[in-house]
Amino acid sequence: MTKQLTKADIFGLGFMTFAFFLGAGNIIFPPKAGMLAGSEALPVMLGFLCTAVGLPLLGLFAVAKAGGGISNMTRLLPPAIGVTISVAIFIIIGPLIAAPRTALVAYELGVQPFAVVYDDLLLPQWLYSLAFFAIATLLSLFPGKLMDSIGKILTPLLILLLAVLAISVLFAQGGTVQPTDPAYVASPFTKGVLDGYNTMDALASIMFGMLIIDLLRKKGITDFQQQSRYLAISAVIAAAGLAFVYISLFVLGANFGIAGTSNGGEILVHYVQDKFGLVGMITLAGVITLACLTTAVGLLSACSDYFASLSKHLSYGHFVLINAVFCMMMANLELGLLIELSIPVLVAVYPIAIALILYTLYSPQITNKKPALIAILSVATIFGAIEGIKAAGVALDALSFLPLYDQGLAWLLPVMSIQLLFMVTGKATRRERGEGASL
Repeated sequence: MTKQLTKADIFGLGFMTFAFFLGAGNIIFPPKAGMLAGSEALPVMLGFLCTAVGLPLLGLFAVAKAGGGISNMTRLLPPAIGVTISVAIFIIIGPLIAAPRTALVAYELGVQPFAVVYDDLLLPQWLYSLAFFAIATLLSLFPGKLMDSIGKILTPLLILLLAVLAISVLFAQGGTVQPTDPAYVASPFTKGVLDGYNTMDALASIMFGMLIIDLLRKKGITDFQQQSRYLAISAVIAAAGLAFVYISLFVLGANFGIAGTSNGGEILVHYVQDKFGLVGMITLAGVITLACLTTAVGLLSACSDYFASLSKHLSYGHFVLINAVFCMMMANLELGLLIELSIPVLVAVYPIAIALILYTLYSPQITNKKPALIAILSVATIFGAIEGIKAAGVALDALSFLPLYDQGLAWLLPVMSIQLLFMVTGKATRRERGEGASL
């Protein structure tokens, strides 16, 4: 008989899921978007919440419905195609961009600000990244303890620190609203949607959902319905926590923005230093380090678990070490450069991930599942590539006739149209079969 989690375990699972998501991008992008939005902060924030909270929530629901991660979600595809999509997403969200970014942000927000106060205590970036990923590796090597070490110990401390910061921001006085950036004037909601891509949480939800199910199995939860239920509960807890953090950080950026800043981290550091002084800076360093470390652990664990499932010769532990070393090397780039390089990749991959999530959620309404999945992902891949090339700075004026092209969402209508077409035809087919059976 399958085991059941206690209420403390369920909250621990939800807190762990929240901590996995709350990493580098979740902290640095909302303040910057809030500042650039100016008087349009509300629609931008709502758009941001759609992709940075809504999509991860749907992603976890999709994993729960599929009974597993991306391998289950792509099982109808030819094996080589399914593995290619999976590996690409895992590399992007893992050692290539997201995982190294955790150490970069933790260093720039948790260490560099102290150069102003005590210059001789500033650690070299490579030494910090070495220590950071050494700790992340140790935590990742014992995946059975993740729920206890992160969900019940690290995350409650992280939530307490974030709550103090959020309450301060919501009641702070003396800020100045910056002028609205031209990029946010025409379509502020859509711009917020695109800004939400940068958190990478929709991609991460597919990975973390698989990791959570694996952790539940290790806890003795073997029943599919129980796994889905616990994953759905943890998804709601994580989404609520992320929304709370994003709203407070948007308010911070909108009311206390600093013109000319390169990322939202600088806004956050300036605010904390101004309001709380050295004690606040030390507290912020703790918040950033915990948030980025827990996310790094989740990314390392999920990536290594998936890669180990593809290999006959290398174990989970081997891949943890390999990924950690690669992450450490990438973490010695400059944060602005890494963000700039990541944008075209994310813009290209996000339509594929969203299409996969939506297909999984609505697959029961689709009769011809395999042709539908191939068609939907093919369209998403083509239009995702167009958006990625455009985001890289290549002029594609010949395609400007496409709906929503100028807003960076040219993929949306084609993908949704294909999905709806297969859902409608599936409904008609089921109706015909039902009528035939009744005769």
